[in-house]
Amino acid sequence: MTRFAIDPLTLIRLAGGRREVSPGHQLVAPNSIRSLALDLLLEQVRNGELSEKAAMELHERMTETKMRLLGDRVSRRTAWQMALEHGWPTVHVAEYIAVATLQADALVAEDLELAAKAAGIVPLANLTDLFAD
Repeated sequence: MTRFAIDPLTLIRLAGGRREVSPGHQLVAPNSIRSLALDLLLEQVRNGELSEKAAMELHERMTETKMRLLGDRVSRRTAWQMALEHGWPTVHVAEYIAVATLQADALVAEDLELAAKAAGIVPLANLTDLFAD
């Protein structure tokens, strides 16, 4: 089984597509992923890029997406240390990299800023890798 850490944009893309993650893969993410993805949907609704109905449909599919959510002491501490070590202003980005470091084989980050920060720290994968056996 391959374990992939995912970010909020990846979760939204998974919910928006009609493809299922390969049964040979497990998704992992910080506890905050669904709330942060919902924030991104709210921004799209406010910007007129997405209707409220469409956003709520995506929210429902995001909620149905099976993933292991992590928010334990070790992952929070690891995120804290990464943020300090790299000079990041918050632990937000570090949470995803910490989860990938501790619990995943690779990180799928559609957020380009997150992917850039994670490069060289954890292996990166693409969205399409989630569908391959």
